[in-house]
Amino acid sequence: MFGRFAFFRPRGLALAGMLALAACASPGPQAPLRPLASAKPVDIVPPQAPKTTGVQTAAALLRGRLAAQFGGEYSWPPAKRYLNGILARLAAASDKPSQVYRVTLLDSPIVNAFALPSGDLYATRGLLALANDSSEVAAVMAHEIAHVTSRHAAKREELKRDDDLFQRVASRFEGPKKAAEVEARSRLSFASFSRQQEFQADRIGVRTIAKAGFDPYGAARFLKALERSAALKASLLGQKAGDEQPDLLSTHPTTPERIDRAVQVARQFGAPGIGSRGRSAYLAAIDGITFGDDPDDGLVAGRTFVHPKLRFAFTAPPGFVLDNYAQAVLGVGGSGADMLRLDKVRIPPGDTLKAYLTSGWMSGVRPASLQSIEVNGLPAAIAKATSGGWSFRFAAIRVGTDVYRLIFATRSASMDQDPRFLASIESFRQLSAEEAANVHPLRLKVVQAAQGDSVESLAERMAIAQKPLDDFLLLNGLKHGARLKPGESYKIVTH
Repeated sequence: MFGRFAFFRPRGLALAGMLALAACASPGPQAPLRPLASAKPVDIVPPQAPKTTGVQTAAALLRGRLAAQFGGEYSWPPAKRYLNGILARLAAASDKPSQVYRVTLLDSPIVNAFALPSGDLYATRGLLALANDSSEVAAVMAHEIAHVTSRHAAKREELKRDDDLFQRVASRFEGPKKAAEVEARSRLSFASFSRQQEFQADRIGVRTIAKAGFDPYGAARFLKALERSAALKASLLGQKAGDEQPDLLSTHPTTPERIDRAVQVARQFGAPGIGSRGRSAYLAAIDGITFGDDPDDGLVAGRTFVHPKLRFAFTAPPGFVLDNYAQAVLGVGGSGADMLRLDKVRIPPGDTLKAYLTSGWMSGVRPASLQSIEVNGLPAAIAKATSGGWSFRFAAIRVGTDVYRLIFATRSASMDQDPRFLASIESFRQLSAEEAANVHPLRLKVVQAAQGDSVESLAERMAIAQKPLDDFLLLNGLKHGARLKPGESYKIVTH
Protein backbone atom coordinates (compact mmCIF):
# COMPACT_ATOMS: atom_id res chain seq x y z
CA MET A 1 0.00 0.00 0.00
CA PHE A 2 1.67 3.25 1.08
CA GLY A 3 5.28 2.61 1.88
CA ARG A 4 7.90 0.94 -0.22
CA PHE A 5 7.94 -2.40 1.54
CA ALA A 6 4.66 -3.68 2.91
CA PHE A 7 4.57 -6.99 4.77
CA PHE A 8 1.15 -7.45 3.20
CA ARG A 9 -0.46 -5.66 0.32
CA PRO A 10 -4.19 -6.38 0.03
CA ARG A 11 -5.01 -7.88 -3.34
CA GLY A 12 -8.17 -5.76 -3.37
CA LEU A 13 -11.45 -6.22 -5.19
CA ALA A 14 -11.84 -6.80 -8.91
CA LEU A 15 -12.92 -3.23 -9.53
CA ALA A 16 -10.87 -2.28 -12.56
CA GLY A 17 -13.94 -1.03 -14.40
CA MET A 18 -15.13 1.14 -11.54
CA LEU A 19 -11.66 2.50 -10.81
CA ALA A 20 -11.23 3.39 -14.47
CA LEU A 21 -14.59 5.09 -14.32
CA ALA A 22 -13.42 7.12 -11.34
CA ALA A 23 -10.42 8.30 -13.31
CA CYS A 24 -12.78 9.71 -15.95
CA ALA A 25 -14.49 11.97 -13.42
CA SER A 26 -12.46 15.05 -14.15
CA PRO A 27 -15.17 17.77 -13.87
CA GLY A 28 -15.35 18.60 -10.20
CA PRO A 29 -12.70 17.24 -7.80
CA GLN A 30 -13.71 14.38 -5.55
CA ALA A 31 -14.17 15.22 -1.89
CA PRO A 32 -12.95 12.60 0.56
CA LEU A 33 -15.64 10.62 2.34
CA ARG A 34 -13.55 10.49 5.48
CA PRO A 35 -11.38 12.96 7.44
CA LEU A 36 -7.66 12.33 7.69
CA ALA A 37 -5.90 12.50 11.04
CA SER A 38 -2.24 13.20 11.79
CA ALA A 39 0.10 10.61 13.19
CA LYS A 40 2.32 10.88 16.26
CA PRO A 41 5.00 8.15 16.14
CA VAL A 42 6.48 7.03 19.45
CA ASP A 43 10.21 6.63 20.10
CA ILE A 44 11.18 3.12 21.22
CA VAL A 45 14.70 4.17 22.22
CA PRO A 46 14.61 7.93 22.82
CA PRO A 47 17.82 9.39 21.36
CA GLN A 48 19.57 12.51 22.52
CA ALA A 49 17.46 15.34 21.12
CA PRO A 50 19.41 16.71 18.13
CA LYS A 51 18.88 20.08 16.56
CA THR A 52 16.02 20.05 14.08
CA THR A 53 17.13 20.26 10.45
CA GLY A 54 15.24 20.75 7.22
CA VAL A 55 15.75 17.06 6.42
CA GLN A 56 14.26 16.04 9.77
CA THR A 57 11.29 18.36 9.25
CA ALA A 58 10.69 16.88 5.79
CA ALA A 59 10.91 13.36 7.24
CA ALA A 60 8.38 14.25 9.93
CA LEU A 61 5.99 15.59 7.28
CA LEU A 62 6.42 12.41 5.24
CA ARG A 63 5.66 10.27 8.30
CA GLY A 64 2.53 12.29 8.97
CA ARG A 65 1.31 12.07 5.37
CA LEU A 66 1.87 8.32 5.20
CA ALA A 67 0.08 7.75 8.48
CA ALA A 68 -2.78 9.99 7.40
CA GLN A 69 -3.42 7.72 4.42
CA PHE A 70 -4.34 5.02 6.96
CA GLY A 71 -6.55 7.19 9.16
CA GLY A 72 -3.80 8.58 11.38
CA GLU A 73 -2.56 7.22 14.70
CA TYR A 74 -4.87 4.91 16.63
CA SER A 75 -4.76 5.72 20.33
CA TRP A 76 -4.97 2.57 22.42
CA PRO A 77 -2.45 2.73 25.32
CA PRO A 78 -2.34 -1.05 26.04
CA ALA A 79 -1.48 -1.79 22.40
CA LYS A 80 1.04 1.05 22.33
CA ARG A 81 2.89 -0.31 25.37
CA TYR A 82 2.66 -3.82 23.94
CA LEU A 83 4.18 -2.86 20.57
CA ASN A 84 6.91 -0.86 22.30
CA GLY A 85 7.86 -3.92 24.36
CA ILE A 86 8.02 -6.21 21.33
CA LEU A 87 10.02 -3.70 19.29
CA ALA A 88 12.55 -3.21 22.10
CA ARG A 89 13.19 -6.99 22.16
CA LEU A 90 13.47 -7.18 18.38
CA ALA A 91 15.78 -4.17 18.13
CA ALA A 92 18.21 -5.76 20.59
CA ALA A 93 18.15 -9.01 18.58
CA SER A 94 18.43 -7.36 15.14
CA ASP A 95 21.51 -7.03 12.94
CA LYS A 96 21.84 -3.37 13.97
CA PRO A 97 20.86 -3.08 17.65
CA SER A 98 22.02 0.57 17.75
CA GLN A 99 19.39 1.62 15.18
CA VAL A 100 16.59 3.73 16.63
CA TYR A 101 13.07 2.52 15.79
CA ARG A 102 9.69 4.14 16.24
CA VAL A 103 6.35 2.41 15.89
CA THR A 104 2.97 3.92 15.07
CA LEU A 105 -0.30 2.03 15.32
CA LEU A 106 -2.58 3.18 12.49
CA ASP A 107 -6.35 3.58 12.64
CA SER A 108 -7.19 1.32 9.72
CA PRO A 109 -8.96 -2.05 9.40
CA ILE A 110 -6.69 -2.93 6.46
CA VAL A 111 -4.11 -5.60 7.34
CA ASN A 112 -0.81 -3.92 6.61
CA ALA A 113 2.59 -2.91 7.92
CA PHE A 114 5.44 -0.98 6.36
CA ALA A 115 8.71 0.69 7.27
CA LEU A 116 10.71 3.75 6.26
CA PRO A 117 14.52 3.77 5.97
CA SER A 118 14.57 6.09 9.00
CA GLY A 119 13.42 3.24 11.25
CA ASP A 120 9.80 4.36 11.41
CA LEU A 121 7.56 1.29 11.53
CA TYR A 122 3.81 1.32 10.97
CA ALA A 123 1.22 -1.36 11.72
CA THR A 124 -2.55 -1.15 11.40
CA ARG A 125 -5.06 -2.19 14.03
CA GLY A 126 -6.43 -4.52 11.34
CA LEU A 127 -3.14 -6.38 11.49
CA LEU A 128 -3.36 -6.69 15.27
CA ALA A 129 -6.91 -8.03 14.95
CA LEU A 130 -5.85 -10.76 12.51
CA ALA A 131 -2.79 -11.92 14.46
CA ASN A 132 -3.20 -14.51 17.20
CA ASP A 133 -0.22 -14.11 19.47
CA SER A 134 2.90 -12.04 20.13
CA SER A 135 5.17 -14.20 17.98
CA GLU A 136 3.00 -13.43 14.92
CA VAL A 137 3.04 -9.69 15.62
CA ALA A 138 6.80 -9.88 16.23
CA ALA A 139 7.26 -11.66 12.89
CA VAL A 140 5.62 -8.77 11.02
CA MET A 141 7.70 -6.17 12.84
CA ALA A 142 10.93 -8.14 12.41
CA HIS A 143 10.23 -8.39 8.67
CA GLU A 144 9.98 -4.60 8.49
CA ILE A 145 13.10 -4.14 10.61
CA ALA A 146 14.93 -6.40 8.13
CA HIS A 147 13.98 -4.05 5.29
CA VAL A 148 15.54 -1.18 7.25
CA THR A 149 18.75 -2.95 8.29
CA SER A 150 19.26 -4.39 4.78
CA ARG A 151 18.86 -0.94 3.18
CA HIS A 152 16.34 -2.33 0.72
CA ALA A 153 14.82 1.08 -0.08
CA ALA A 154 18.20 2.55 -0.99
CA LYS A 155 19.14 -0.49 -3.10
CA ARG A 156 15.86 -0.31 -5.01
CA GLU A 157 16.41 3.38 -5.71
CA GLU A 158 19.93 2.66 -6.97
CA LEU A 159 18.65 -0.06 -9.29
CA LYS A 160 15.90 2.19 -10.59
CA ARG A 161 18.37 5.02 -11.29
CA ASP A 162 20.63 2.64 -13.21
CA ASP A 163 17.70 1.28 -15.22
CA ASP A 164 16.46 4.77 -16.06
CA LEU A 165 19.95 5.70 -17.29
CA PHE A 166 20.21 2.58 -19.48
CA GLN A 167 16.79 3.29 -21.00
CA ARG A 168 17.70 6.91 -21.81
CA VAL A 169 20.97 5.86 -23.44
CA ALA A 170 19.25 3.10 -25.45
CA SER A 171 16.53 5.48 -26.59
CA ARG A 172 19.00 8.14 -27.69
CA PHE A 173 21.60 5.99 -29.47
CA GLU A 174 19.77 2.81 -30.49
CA GLY A 175 16.20 3.92 -31.13
CA PRO A 176 12.79 3.29 -29.51
CA LYS A 177 12.70 -0.47 -30.29
CA LYS A 178 15.93 -1.10 -28.37
CA ALA A 179 14.73 1.16 -25.56
CA ALA A 180 11.53 -0.92 -25.27
CA GLU A 181 13.61 -4.12 -25.01
CA VAL A 182 15.75 -2.55 -22.27
CA GLU A 183 12.63 -1.43 -20.42
CA ALA A 184 11.10 -4.93 -20.58
CA ARG A 185 14.28 -6.50 -19.20
CA SER A 186 14.43 -3.81 -16.56
CA ARG A 187 10.88 -4.55 -15.36
CA LEU A 188 11.67 -8.26 -15.04
CA SER A 189 14.93 -7.67 -13.16
CA PHE A 190 13.31 -5.09 -10.88
CA ALA A 191 10.45 -7.45 -10.01
CA SER A 192 12.86 -10.30 -9.34
CA PHE A 193 15.01 -8.00 -7.20
CA SER A 194 11.94 -7.00 -5.15
CA ARG A 195 10.85 -10.61 -4.64
CA GLN A 196 14.32 -11.53 -3.44
CA GLN A 197 14.19 -8.65 -0.99
CA GLU A 198 10.91 -9.96 0.41
CA PHE A 199 12.34 -13.45 0.81
CA GLN A 200 15.42 -11.97 2.49
CA ALA A 201 13.30 -9.90 4.88
CA ASP A 202 11.23 -13.00 5.72
CA ARG A 203 14.37 -15.03 6.39
CA ILE A 204 16.03 -12.35 8.53
CA GLY A 205 12.74 -11.72 10.33
CA VAL A 206 12.31 -15.37 11.35
CA ARG A 207 15.88 -15.49 12.64
CA THR A 208 15.37 -12.25 14.56
CA ILE A 209 12.23 -13.38 16.38
CA ALA A 210 13.90 -16.70 17.26
CA LYS A 211 16.90 -14.84 18.67
CA ALA A 212 14.53 -12.58 20.65
CA GLY A 213 12.91 -15.66 22.22
CA PHE A 214 9.69 -15.75 20.17
CA ASP A 215 8.28 -18.81 18.43
CA PRO A 216 9.99 -18.79 14.97
CA TYR A 217 6.93 -20.44 13.42
CA GLY A 218 4.88 -17.30 14.12
CA ALA A 219 5.75 -15.89 10.68
CA ALA A 220 4.35 -18.92 8.85
CA ARG A 221 1.19 -18.89 10.98
CA PHE A 222 0.54 -15.23 10.25
CA LEU A 223 1.09 -15.73 6.52
CA LYS A 224 -1.42 -18.60 6.62
CA ALA A 225 -3.90 -16.26 8.33
CA LEU A 226 -3.40 -13.77 5.49
CA GLU A 227 -4.07 -16.53 2.99
CA ARG A 228 -7.26 -17.55 4.80
CA SER A 229 -8.38 -13.93 5.01
CA ALA A 230 -7.99 -13.51 1.24
CA ALA A 231 -9.90 -16.76 0.64
CA LEU A 232 -12.75 -15.60 2.90
CA LYS A 233 -12.96 -12.30 1.05
CA ALA A 234 -13.05 -14.17 -2.27
CA SER A 235 -15.87 -16.40 -1.03
CA LEU A 236 -17.90 -13.35 0.03
CA LEU A 237 -17.51 -12.04 -3.52
CA GLY A 238 -18.58 -15.35 -5.00
CA GLN A 239 -15.12 -15.98 -6.40
CA LYS A 240 -13.10 -19.17 -6.31
CA ALA A 241 -10.53 -19.41 -3.57
CA GLY A 242 -7.24 -20.84 -4.71
CA ASP A 243 -3.51 -20.50 -4.52
CA GLU A 244 -2.01 -17.38 -5.96
CA GLN A 245 -0.37 -17.91 -9.33
CA PRO A 246 3.27 -16.83 -9.71
CA ASP A 247 3.72 -13.65 -11.72
CA LEU A 248 7.10 -12.83 -13.21
CA LEU A 249 6.34 -9.12 -12.90
CA SER A 250 5.06 -9.31 -9.33
CA THR A 251 7.20 -7.45 -6.82
CA HIS A 252 6.00 -9.76 -4.04
CA PRO A 253 6.33 -13.56 -4.00
CA THR A 254 3.17 -15.62 -3.63
CA THR A 255 1.96 -16.36 -0.11
CA PRO A 256 2.44 -20.18 -0.37
CA GLU A 257 6.06 -19.58 -1.41
CA ARG A 258 6.62 -17.34 1.60
CA ILE A 259 4.98 -19.82 3.98
CA ASP A 260 7.16 -22.71 2.75
CA ARG A 261 10.37 -20.70 3.06
CA ALA A 262 9.41 -19.31 6.49
CA VAL A 263 8.82 -22.87 7.77
CA GLN A 264 12.18 -23.99 6.37
CA VAL A 265 14.01 -21.21 8.24
CA ALA A 266 12.07 -21.90 11.46
CA ARG A 267 13.06 -25.59 11.32
CA GLN A 268 16.69 -24.54 11.67
CA PHE A 269 15.85 -23.60 15.27
CA GLY A 270 13.88 -26.72 16.17
CA ALA A 271 10.50 -28.40 15.87
CA PRO A 272 7.21 -26.52 16.41
CA GLY A 273 6.61 -25.69 20.06
CA ILE A 274 9.85 -23.84 20.75
CA GLY A 275 9.99 -20.19 21.76
CA SER A 276 7.34 -17.99 23.32
CA ARG A 277 4.01 -17.30 21.64
CA GLY A 278 2.92 -14.70 24.21
CA ARG A 279 -0.80 -15.12 23.56
CA SER A 280 -1.94 -13.77 26.94
CA ALA A 281 0.00 -10.51 26.53
CA TYR A 282 -1.35 -10.16 22.99
CA LEU A 283 -4.98 -10.67 24.04
CA ALA A 284 -4.64 -8.19 26.90
CA ALA A 285 -3.30 -5.56 24.48
CA ILE A 286 -6.07 -5.89 21.88
CA ASP A 287 -9.11 -6.45 24.15
CA GLY A 288 -11.57 -3.69 23.25
CA ILE A 289 -9.86 -2.23 20.17
CA THR A 290 -11.98 -1.03 17.26
CA PHE A 291 -12.73 -3.69 14.68
CA GLY A 292 -13.48 -2.74 11.09
CA ASP A 293 -14.24 0.83 10.08
CA ASP A 294 -14.18 3.85 12.36
CA PRO A 295 -17.66 5.47 12.47
CA ASP A 296 -16.09 8.82 11.55
CA ASP A 297 -15.10 7.19 8.25
CA GLY A 298 -18.47 5.49 7.74
CA LEU A 299 -19.44 1.92 8.56
CA VAL A 300 -20.33 -1.06 6.38
CA ALA A 301 -22.99 -3.26 7.97
CA GLY A 302 -23.85 -6.04 5.55
CA ARG A 303 -25.26 -4.32 2.44
CA THR A 304 -25.82 -1.00 4.22
CA PHE A 305 -23.32 1.85 4.44
CA VAL A 306 -23.85 4.44 7.19
CA HIS A 307 -21.84 7.64 7.61
CA PRO A 308 -22.82 9.31 10.90
CA LYS A 309 -20.46 12.24 10.45
CA LEU A 310 -21.74 13.12 6.97
CA ARG A 311 -25.24 12.06 8.11
CA PHE A 312 -26.33 9.72 5.30
CA ALA A 313 -26.97 6.02 4.61
CA PHE A 314 -27.73 3.80 1.63
CA THR A 315 -28.27 0.09 0.99
CA ALA A 316 -26.65 -1.84 -1.87
CA PRO A 317 -28.67 -4.32 -3.96
CA PRO A 318 -28.91 -7.94 -2.72
CA GLY A 319 -25.78 -9.96 -3.32
CA PHE A 320 -23.36 -7.02 -3.09
CA VAL A 321 -20.31 -6.91 -0.81
CA LEU A 322 -19.17 -3.40 0.14
CA ASP A 323 -15.71 -2.04 0.95
CA ASN A 324 -15.10 1.41 2.42
CA TYR A 325 -12.11 3.36 1.07
CA ALA A 326 -10.86 6.88 1.76
CA GLN A 327 -12.32 8.37 -1.42
CA ALA A 328 -15.26 6.07 -2.16
CA VAL A 329 -17.39 3.11 -1.18
CA LEU A 330 -16.93 0.28 -3.68
CA GLY A 331 -19.05 -2.81 -4.09
CA VAL A 332 -19.06 -6.04 -6.08
CA GLY A 333 -21.98 -8.37 -6.78
CA GLY A 334 -22.92 -11.16 -9.12
CA SER A 335 -19.46 -12.79 -8.87
CA GLY A 336 -17.88 -9.65 -10.29
CA ALA A 337 -20.45 -9.03 -13.03
CA ASP A 338 -22.02 -6.11 -11.11
CA MET A 339 -20.20 -3.21 -9.48
CA LEU A 340 -21.01 0.02 -7.69
CA ARG A 341 -19.26 3.15 -6.52
CA LEU A 342 -20.43 5.87 -4.13
CA ASP A 343 -18.39 9.05 -3.84
CA LYS A 344 -18.75 12.77 -3.27
CA VAL A 345 -17.92 15.47 -5.81
CA ARG A 346 -17.96 19.23 -6.02
CA ILE A 347 -19.73 20.92 -8.90
CA PRO A 348 -20.16 24.63 -9.65
CA PRO A 349 -23.05 26.07 -7.59
CA GLY A 350 -24.96 27.23 -10.68
CA ASP A 351 -24.87 23.88 -12.47
CA THR A 352 -27.96 21.69 -12.39
CA LEU A 353 -27.66 17.99 -11.57
CA LYS A 354 -28.89 17.07 -15.07
CA ALA A 355 -26.22 19.30 -16.59
CA TYR A 356 -23.59 17.63 -14.42
CA LEU A 357 -24.59 14.14 -15.57
CA THR A 358 -24.10 15.18 -19.22
CA SER A 359 -20.94 17.27 -18.64
CA GLY A 360 -18.65 14.65 -20.19
CA TRP A 361 -17.27 12.68 -17.23
CA MET A 362 -19.28 9.64 -18.38
CA SER A 363 -19.32 8.61 -22.03
CA GLY A 364 -22.23 6.89 -23.73
CA VAL A 365 -24.98 8.69 -21.79
CA ARG A 366 -28.44 8.03 -23.23
CA PRO A 367 -30.19 11.44 -23.45
CA ALA A 368 -33.66 9.86 -23.22
CA SER A 369 -32.78 8.29 -19.86
CA LEU A 370 -31.93 11.60 -18.16
CA GLN A 371 -34.46 12.51 -15.43
CA SER A 372 -34.76 14.89 -12.50
CA ILE A 373 -36.23 13.15 -9.44
CA GLU A 374 -36.40 13.37 -5.66
CA VAL A 375 -34.78 10.79 -3.41
CA ASN A 376 -36.24 10.89 0.10
CA GLY A 377 -36.81 14.64 -0.23
CA LEU A 378 -33.38 15.33 -1.78
CA PRO A 379 -32.99 16.77 -5.30
CA ALA A 380 -31.44 14.23 -7.65
CA ALA A 381 -30.90 13.33 -11.28
CA ILE A 382 -30.51 9.88 -12.84
CA ALA A 383 -29.37 8.54 -16.21
CA LYS A 384 -28.16 5.45 -18.07
CA ALA A 385 -25.07 4.87 -20.18
CA THR A 386 -23.26 2.13 -22.06
CA SER A 387 -19.50 1.98 -22.50
CA GLY A 388 -16.84 -0.68 -23.01
CA GLY A 389 -19.23 -3.62 -22.72
CA TRP A 390 -20.72 -2.28 -19.45
CA SER A 391 -24.19 -0.89 -18.83
CA PHE A 392 -24.35 1.94 -16.29
CA ARG A 393 -27.09 3.40 -14.10
CA PHE A 394 -25.95 6.45 -12.20
CA ALA A 395 -27.34 9.20 -10.01
CA ALA A 396 -26.30 12.55 -8.60
CA ILE A 397 -27.93 13.48 -5.28
CA ARG A 398 -27.56 16.91 -3.71
CA VAL A 399 -27.25 17.20 0.07
CA GLY A 400 -26.73 20.85 0.98
CA THR A 401 -23.59 21.95 -0.86
CA ASP A 402 -22.43 18.37 -1.47
CA VAL A 403 -23.28 16.13 -4.41
CA TYR A 404 -23.09 12.35 -4.02
CA ARG A 405 -22.68 10.06 -7.01
CA LEU A 406 -24.04 6.53 -7.03
CA ILE A 407 -22.71 4.60 -10.02
CA PHE A 408 -23.78 1.06 -10.89
CA ALA A 409 -22.26 -1.06 -13.63
CA THR A 410 -23.21 -4.48 -14.96
CA ARG A 411 -22.06 -6.81 -17.69
CA SER A 412 -25.33 -8.70 -17.46
CA ALA A 413 -27.59 -8.47 -20.50
CA SER A 414 -30.64 -9.10 -18.28
CA MET A 415 -33.09 -6.23 -17.93
CA ASP A 416 -33.87 -7.06 -14.29
CA GLN A 417 -30.73 -5.33 -12.97
CA ASP A 418 -31.96 -1.76 -13.41
CA PRO A 419 -34.88 -1.99 -10.92
CA ARG A 420 -32.41 -3.29 -8.30
CA PHE A 421 -30.07 -0.38 -8.96
CA LEU A 422 -32.93 2.13 -8.82
CA ALA A 423 -34.09 0.67 -5.50
CA SER A 424 -30.59 1.17 -4.11
CA ILE A 425 -30.51 4.77 -5.33
CA GLU A 426 -33.88 5.37 -3.67
CA SER A 427 -32.52 3.98 -0.37
CA PHE A 428 -30.12 6.95 -0.07
CA ARG A 429 -31.30 9.11 2.83
CA GLN A 430 -30.15 11.57 5.44
CA LEU A 431 -29.70 10.44 9.04
CA SER A 432 -31.30 12.26 11.94
CA ALA A 433 -29.05 13.58 14.69
CA GLU A 434 -30.29 10.80 16.97
CA GLU A 435 -29.58 8.09 14.39
CA ALA A 436 -26.08 9.45 13.80
CA ALA A 437 -25.35 9.56 17.54
CA ASN A 438 -26.38 5.91 17.90
CA VAL A 439 -23.84 4.61 15.36
CA HIS A 440 -21.02 2.92 17.26
CA PRO A 441 -17.96 0.97 16.10
CA LEU A 442 -17.55 -2.76 16.36
CA ARG A 443 -14.94 -3.90 18.86
CA LEU A 444 -12.84 -6.95 19.54
CA LYS A 445 -13.69 -8.53 22.86
CA VAL A 446 -11.76 -11.29 24.60
CA VAL A 447 -14.04 -13.86 26.23
CA GLN A 448 -13.44 -17.12 28.07
CA ALA A 449 -15.08 -20.27 26.79
CA ALA A 450 -17.45 -21.80 29.31
CA GLN A 451 -18.17 -25.50 29.74
CA GLY A 452 -20.31 -26.56 26.80
CA ASP A 453 -19.31 -23.65 24.56
CA SER A 454 -18.49 -24.47 20.94
CA VAL A 455 -17.15 -22.56 17.96
CA GLU A 456 -20.75 -22.30 16.78
CA SER A 457 -22.05 -20.85 20.07
CA LEU A 458 -19.32 -18.21 20.25
CA ALA A 459 -19.75 -17.42 16.55
CA GLU A 460 -23.41 -16.66 17.27
CA ARG A 461 -22.20 -13.83 19.52
CA MET A 462 -20.27 -12.25 16.62
CA ALA A 463 -21.75 -8.93 15.43
CA ILE A 464 -20.95 -9.78 11.82
CA ALA A 465 -23.70 -10.26 9.25
CA GLN A 466 -21.89 -12.45 6.71
CA LYS A 467 -20.19 -15.75 7.59
CA PRO A 468 -19.70 -15.08 11.34
CA LEU A 469 -18.46 -18.65 11.91
CA ASP A 470 -15.73 -18.29 9.30
CA ASP A 471 -14.71 -14.93 10.78
CA PHE A 472 -14.58 -16.39 14.30
CA LEU A 473 -12.38 -19.26 13.14
CA LEU A 474 -10.10 -16.90 11.21
CA LEU A 475 -9.71 -14.44 14.09
CA ASN A 476 -8.77 -17.26 16.46
CA GLY A 477 -6.58 -19.34 14.15
CA LEU A 478 -8.99 -22.29 14.32
CA LYS A 479 -10.18 -24.76 11.68
CA HIS A 480 -13.65 -26.10 11.04
CA GLY A 481 -14.40 -28.89 13.49
CA ALA A 482 -12.17 -27.39 16.21
CA ARG A 483 -13.19 -27.80 19.84
CA LEU A 484 -12.91 -25.00 22.37
CA LYS A 485 -11.11 -25.43 25.65
CA PRO A 486 -13.15 -24.34 28.70
CA GLY A 487 -11.38 -21.43 30.40
CA GLU A 488 -9.37 -20.58 27.25
CA SER A 489 -9.65 -17.02 25.89
CA TYR A 490 -10.98 -16.28 22.40
CA LYS A 491 -11.69 -13.17 20.31
CA ILE A 492 -15.20 -12.22 19.23
CA VAL A 493 -16.57 -9.09 17.54
CA THR A 494 -19.22 -7.16 19.45
CA HIS A 495 -21.08 -3.84 19.29
